[in-house]
Amino acid sequence: MDQGSENARVAVEVEGLRKAFGAGDTRVEALHGVDLKVEHGEFLAVMGPSGSGKSTLLHLIGGLDRASGGVVIVGGEDLASLDDDSLTLLRRRRIGFVFQVFNLLPILTAEGNVALPLVIDGIDEKEAARRAVAAMESVDISHRRSHRPSELSGGEQQRVAVARALVTEPVLILADEPTGNLDSASGDHVIAILRRLADERRQTILMVTHDPRDAAAADRVITLKDGRVADEQRPPERRPAEDGLREFEGSR
Repeated sequence: MDQGSENARVAVEVEGLRKAFGAGDTRVEALHGVDLKVEHGEFLAVMGPSGSGKSTLLHLIGGLDRASGGVVIVGGEDLASLDDDSLTLLRRRRIGFVFQVFNLLPILTAEGNVALPLVIDGIDEKEAARRAVAAMESVDISHRRSHRPSELSGGEQQRVAVARALVTEPVLILADEPTGNLDSASGDHVIAILRRLADERRQTILMVTHDPRDAAAADRVITLKDGRVADEQRPPERRPAEDGLREFEGSR
């Protein structure tokens, strides 16, 4: 395969990534020369013990922090070459974020929360609403579009958060412990939706998780230890999206 074809298949490329916090005697190396590629449409899970560098890696790939060394390329953009304004635009338009804490605005409806990134970006409100509803339909939550976060269950709030991450049609969705605040049935539903987005929409997803059951839904799992990639494997029996959806429906 020529270099151009290879680059076209890669959504995220990380080379020699390093991150240190502090200085002198208090300096801590969180990442030590991490190399990683994520192909377009791939669902990658990152695992590892606390302090292994999982969240640091996600924050650097998402442009939420600057690396101490190495290269991060997302959708063909070298993050180190971007100034703060360009990095903000990249995060807003090309990267979707899903966190353990849902981060929904309580004064807005579910639809309003999903549409918010588009409205901030200057998209016409009617078009933003149309795209928000379409994103909500793709994660099975459009029937709750008029409800505020306080009227939604945890699982429903997280699906709204996934729709918000999806609404800009990003090159990459970054999910940091997306089931950490959910019961097992709701968590399975969220993971099943992420799996379906990768299968049906070719959405690239990088998920940090401590849960082997969640990781089993991914195409590939890497394990970090002490800031380095310690292991990489493909789940031998990937859990299908339909399993999580059926289990959720049966639990309601």
